[in-house]
Order: sequence, then C-alpha cells, then structure tokens
Amino acid sequence: MSQIKTISIDIETYSDVDLQRCGVYKYVQSPEFEVLLFGYSVNGAEVKVVDLAQGETIPDEILMALTDEKIIKWAFNAQFERICLSAYLQKYYPQYFCNYGISEDSVENYLNPISWKCSMVWSAYMGLPLSLAGAGAVLGLEEQKLKEGKELIRYFCTPCKPTKTNGGRVRNLPHHDIAKWKMFISYNKRDVEVEMAIQKRLSNFPVPYFIWEGYCLDQQINDRGIMLDMELVKNAIKLDEISNAELSDKMKELTNLENPNSVLQMKQWLCDNGLEMDSLGKKEIASVLKTAPKPLCAVLSLRQQLAKSSVKKYQAMNNAVCADNRARGMFQFYGANRSGRWAGRLIQLQNLPQNHLPDLEQARSLVKNNDYEALKLLYDDIPDTLSQLIRTAFVPKENMKFIVADFSAIEARVLSFLAGESWRNKVFKENGDIYCASASAMFGVPVEKHGINSHLRQKGKIAELALGYGGSVGALKSMGALEMGLTEEELQPLVDAWRGSNSMIVQLWWDVDRAVKSAVKQRITTETHDIRFICKSGMLFIKLPSGRKLSYVKPRIGENKFGGESVTYEGVGGTKKWERIESYGPKFVENIVQAISRDILMYAMQTLSRFFICGHIHDEVIIECSKSVSVTEICELMSRTPPWIDGLLLRADGYETEFYKKD
Repeated sequence: MSQIKTISIDIETYSDVDLQRCGVYKYVQSPEFEVLLFGYSVNGAEVKVVDLAQGETIPDEILMALTDEKIIKWAFNAQFERICLSAYLQKYYPQYFCNYGISEDSVENYLNPISWKCSMVWSAYMGLPLSLAGAGAVLGLEEQKLKEGKELIRYFCTPCKPTKTNGGRVRNLPHHDIAKWKMFISYNKRDVEVEMAIQKRLSNFPVPYFIWEGYCLDQQINDRGIMLDMELVKNAIKLDEISNAELSDKMKELTNLENPNSVLQMKQWLCDNGLEMDSLGKKEIASVLKTAPKPLCAVLSLRQQLAKSSVKKYQAMNNAVCADNRARGMFQFYGANRSGRWAGRLIQLQNLPQNHLPDLEQARSLVKNNDYEALKLLYDDIPDTLSQLIRTAFVPKENMKFIVADFSAIEARVLSFLAGESWRNKVFKENGDIYCASASAMFGVPVEKHGINSHLRQKGKIAELALGYGGSVGALKSMGALEMGLTEEELQPLVDAWRGSNSMIVQLWWDVDRAVKSAVKQRITTETHDIRFICKSGMLFIKLPSGRKLSYVKPRIGENKFGGESVTYEGVGGTKKWERIESYGPKFVENIVQAISRDILMYAMQTLSRFFICGHIHDEVIIECSKSVSVTEICELMSRTPPWIDGLLLRADGYETEFYKKD
C-alpha cells in the first residue's frame, strides 16, 4: 500500500438519470446507477481496465487507496469520478468507504476531496479547453481521445428506446454488441492515457498548492449543496402552466393566430397591422410599447409576459434536486479561462432574476398554497411574480438561517487600488458612494444620492459600469445608456469626462498594454503596477499579487483593425471554438481586475470556511448557519484584506433571511 503514491482514474457508468440536466449528485442516487468500467494507472504505469459490468472486481489495494488521503487520485473532471465512486463504495464496499462530513453539516455520503486532483482544473489554469478531447488536441498529444466515444457512451451509458428489433429492452448490455464493448474498453483505457499525457505535458507548469486548497473548498461547497423549497418549486411550475395557457388564449383571441408564440406568425401579424419589427426581443418590444397603438400594445404586452415565463429555472431546480431536497454541483471551479472565476452549472445561480416585490413573503405563501386566483387578483403579471420568487426557492434547513454577504464595489476598488487613483481610494476609505463621487469628478460639481445634483448620479453609474476597461460610446449603449434617458450627443463627452477624471486608470491600461507587448516581442519578463508579465515556453503568464498566474496560449504580435499593433493568443472565443483572440491593454486590465477580485472572494471563503457556505454568486456568499451567528461577524471576517494586497480597502455588507433574496 505504501508503494502507491498516485492513481489516475477514468470510469464509465450507467444511470437512467440524465447527467447533463440533473448533475452527477442526482445521477448517482438512481437505483439504476452502476459503474461499468474502471480504468486506472498506479504511479504512471500501464493502464488497466476492470470490467465491472462483466463481473471483474477492483483490487483491494485500489479500493483502499480511494479513501487513503495520502494517495493522490487524478481524473479529468475529478468531481464526477469522486461522486460516482462514493456511491459505488457505499453500495458494494461500505467497509472501505469513509464519509468526511459532520452531523451538523449537509456534506454527506461523499469521499473527501482533499486527496483528489483534477487535470481539467490544470488545463483551465493553463488556458486550455475544458474538455479532454480539446485539451489533448491543443497540446498535440500522440494519445488522442477516441472519436467513437460519444456513440459508445450513448449506446452503453444511457437508456435505449424499446423496439421490436431490440426485443423491447430499455438498456444495452455488453453481450448485446461484443465488438462495441471491446471498443468501449479501449476507449476507457485511452481516456486514462490521455489524462496522464496531459499531466506529463504540463508537468513543468504545476498548479500552486493554494489553488488545490481552493479546489478542495469548492468541492465541499458543491457537496453541501443548498436546500430548495420544493413545495414552492412544484407549485410555481403548475401556476406557470396555467398562466401561460391563459395568456396564449388571450393572444389567440386578439390575433386569431394559430400559434401566437411563433415569431414568424407574430411578426407577420404586426406587419399586417402597420407595425414592422425586425426583432421581438425584450428591448425592442419595450421601445415600441412607448408609441404603438393600444390594440398592438395589448398584444405586445402579453407577448412580453409569455417571454418572461420563469418555468425553466424552476424546472432546472426540479431536475437537479437530490433526495434530501438539496441541489448540488452548481459551481464549476475555474470555469472561466481568462480570469479563473467560477462558472454556474445546472440552476445557474449567476443569472437569477432580481426581486423587487415589497411583499415577497405573501407572494411565496400564495404560490405554496397553489392559490392561482388570489395570485392573479393581487399581482397583475403572474410570470413576473413567479420570476421574482425564483431566488426565494433557496432556503436554509430547519432551525437555521441564511446570512448573505457581499463585497461593496469590489472591481472598482481593485481597479482604483492598482491604478493608484487617489480620489477614488479616498471615497472608499470614507465609505462614500462611488457613483456620486464619479459624477462629481466628471462634472466638477457636488453630487449627492438624494440631494444636490442627484440627477447626475445616474450618469456617474453608467460611466462606472461601462468605461472602466476601455469602453467607449458603444459600451455605454450596450449598458442601456440611451434607454436610461441619455442622448446620443451626450455619450462621447461622457466618455471624455470619465477618462479625464480617471487619468491614472487610463494610464494603467496603457502601462499594461506596453508591458504585455514588450514581454511578447522580446520573450522577457516585464512588470508594472505590481503585476508581472512572463513570456516563455510559448505562453504568456500574468502573475497576480496572490501568486496565481493567468495563462495565454501561443501569444504573438498581430495587427488590429486600425492598422496598429495588438497582442493575439489562442483560446475559446465568442463562438465557443478554439481560435485566435485579439486583446489589448484595457482588456488585459479587465482580466487582471476580475481575477484579483476572484482571488479576494476565495480568500474570504477560506476565512469563512468554518461556517457552512452553500453558495456564492459573483462577489456574494450565502452561508447556512445557526441563529446565533451575527451578520456583523460574517461581514467583519469577509472584509479582511488578504496579506498579498495590503492597503486595499474592502467592505462587506450583509443581511440575514429565511429565504434567499436580493436585499
């Protein structure tokens, strides 16, 4: 046993639960779940495949190694292997299973992530694709993932439709196609080989230990999950269906259309009634509603309500919820290549609708009681009401509460600190309103939120949100400047005013631009504003104050659309494909600021880890805790500045609640 130091693992599994829709935690809870193949390599030796589906067994020393915290387990997307093998051990080898949770917590039934490492995280850290096939292809490995894999997984790992040809069976077993099964074993073996080849290729660029510590905490949060009020969820789905049926009937009555939900049919109907629209998007309809005739406004308003249907979020909750009414696996560690921020999965907490209803508790009660008539009487727009209640479906477990805490203007603080923009740092030190202060600096007059020149605050806000990373008139428009009442003529002067009052930030953009270009051109290390730029081995690394590095693959100097120099690198672009991406100083600054903000959140989560963190969204944490824990304590701990960025002024605000909401 002492001879085993590392095991590389890849498994093939079967379940009747849809993995993509429901996530691995619910996937393994199915009675139909089983591990079919167990591919592994000990200490980098030849890969072996255990054919569990045909009666082979995993060696005892390997089973024991799965719970030995001194032995490192590697896998590509290790969360999948860890959770699946947790369920497998509990079912077949409970004597080898070791639960790392405690009775007060909701982390249960899972192997401790402390000894698991994920080569997908390693790939992401190096700026590579988040798929085994993609990472292998970009690295140009001799061992490539077998292309037949998708078809083999569909055939053996998911249910099949019963037909006369297949004898009415609902599942394909090895004996149903022996040739395919042999190929499946080869596929499993190859996946382990590719994963090991990725490790070998990246061995000169190890992931820092503190990143793996962060990954371990991330896995604990995913294992813990967050409780759902399933009574609210199920009734919201029912009420949404009733509301949609009523709205569709009204639309049919007003338009005589067979399918008023059809974009083509609706466009044609509007055109026939004197209103030509290129798009039926939310913004376009909102704009037209201001001037359209009343009969058309009625139809467009109904369409807006139908489009706002919130049922998809509730259905995602229903899909993901585990047997104990908790949703798990909603956060992907290092999901964003350029910054290393988390990505949302399944329910997607990162894009929940906001809530503005003053009486959330009442609205929740009506939905939970399935009282459609009362809901309709009190709230004109039922889809909108249900949408605003989505957040409230997340609840603490019995006898506990949520404390929700978030950083105040974290990106603005980091940007100001890096640039040394003294007047902004003074605002943060004095707990001032950055939007008012920005407007004041831009226009040279005092601005107060509810006082003198308060009308200018909105301009300060839109400028702050749109212009911090080199944005100009286009950025203001995309942030909704025109919809907020600004005129086209105001936009360029607004850009000029903001840049004029934030000269140190503008300086930061171009200092970073020069540092990156020099590093790439000369293949040297450069530095500015305590950020290092390292170009070597076909990579550009940006070393952050935390010690973490951002990675850019195959950087080179190219030509931008204006005929000037630009830096390009390879990565996953807007098309979701691997391609060459152009960047420049302000964009790199955006990556840096967002990455540092992410590292600060990670530091805060580690500081708060003795509490039960069950979710985090952007710069916010959701803590499930006993009634005795105070908001002040949580905010004080969250506001602690990391030692690696001494001098940065942080502030966290929070509130306690019996259900999740935006305070």
